[in-house]
Amino acid sequence: MLRLHDTATGRIEPLVLRDPGQVSMYVCGLTVYDVPHIGHGRFALAFDILRRYLEFSGLEVRYVSNITDIDDKIIARSLEEDRSTGEVVATYEGQWWEAMDRLGVARPDEAPHATDYVPEMIELISEFLENDIAYVISDGVYFDVSRVPDYGLLAGQPLESLRAGARVEASDEKRSPLDFALWKNAKPGEPSWPAPFGDGRPGWHTECVVMSLGLLGEGFDLHCGGLDLKFPHHENERAQAVAAGRVFSLHWDHNGWVMVGKEKMSKSLGNFTSLTHLAETSDPRAYRLLVLRSHYRSPIEVTPATIADAERALARLDALARRFKLPALAGDTLEVAANHRWVGDGEALFEEVGEALDDDLDTPLAVALLFDALAAANSAADVGDLSYAKQLALAINALFGALGLSLHSKEDRVDAISADLVTRRDRARAAKDWAEADRLRNELVTLGWVVEDSSNGTLIRRP
Repeated sequence: MLRLHDTATGRIEPLVLRDPGQVSMYVCGLTVYDVPHIGHGRFALAFDILRRYLEFSGLEVRYVSNITDIDDKIIARSLEEDRSTGEVVATYEGQWWEAMDRLGVARPDEAPHATDYVPEMIELISEFLENDIAYVISDGVYFDVSRVPDYGLLAGQPLESLRAGARVEASDEKRSPLDFALWKNAKPGEPSWPAPFGDGRPGWHTECVVMSLGLLGEGFDLHCGGLDLKFPHHENERAQAVAAGRVFSLHWDHNGWVMVGKEKMSKSLGNFTSLTHLAETSDPRAYRLLVLRSHYRSPIEVTPATIADAERALARLDALARRFKLPALAGDTLEVAANHRWVGDGEALFEEVGEALDDDLDTPLAVALLFDALAAANSAADVGDLSYAKQLALAINALFGALGLSLHSKEDRVDAISADLVTRRDRARAAKDWAEADRLRNELVTLGWVVEDSSNGTLIRRP
């Protein structure tokens, strides 16, 4: 049985399901106001990998990941660009899904938009007001966190400790600095909806609790997201469900940050790399392999050096695929173990990797086992033991496919124009004409090639 770290308990717990054989899973998605960066890519990959492994294990997964399409940041961007919020959302949501496709992240079963659930949010807020769980001040409606006895569960701190550490403005009308907005009163020029307590728009924390319960029902199995969402966002979602007398998520799981040096990567710090840039300058599979080589709860540093190292490892996997003519797996297809034939040491590898993944999704150990098997398969083939080698190669391919990593067995055919650009670029580099070398590199990228420098000169391949 799969065991996962539960943020609510702080322990690795068995994933006990509400409905046997079925997993209901909600992953907090993106607020679409800017280009997605590799920090966003990490949570998408981490929980895509988890989803794929659940499906591989024979479970039926209903995977919901939302789009926040109304928010302060979206409004600010619309004013900055002199566009409607709808135009801003359409632009950046499109870029998000394009990035997900390039990373090989399977689309959610449901991708709800917050604005489609505003009536349900108004109904919930009205209920809180009637029961004195919420109150009205000059700028909107706020939730009274003191009405939830175990508030702070996900933060791992009691209410009094959180309150003591909060900052309070002298003019603040809130009962507590921890109280949060359920509804923000309308401002001129901003989107708003009519409500009994005044025209306005919902607060972020109310959006997700309504969408998750609306689509997955009470007591759904798993609520996931980045570590930065643990508090206050997820705690505030949970608090509303508790206050409404609803059974919320049975398990909570959070992935670690992408780091830049000693800092978390974020847009607010301006230290982010866009997923588009990553996909254009490297093999998108390299980021998935880099995520797989790190435990999902640990911090990860994504640099040109770590991506290049992952690409070298991918080259070994692709060489195996070519040697044994392995079919391409993963992509939009979620692999299922029962559809594969496990033979001999391939079956032993399947069991070993499964044991690693069942232990809080230990992908670093699983990947290490798979690369050990890769070396064993090549060694066996070198001495003529092709039957044993093929057993291992098929299992390696199937297991990486289960984790969403497709092995490529095709050699890229280089056309005459591209080959000429490579030759000219190598001459420019030899002459230390770096400007010309960069220009030729850009031409190759425009033609759809990933360009790499090596001791043997310019190497190109398709992403």
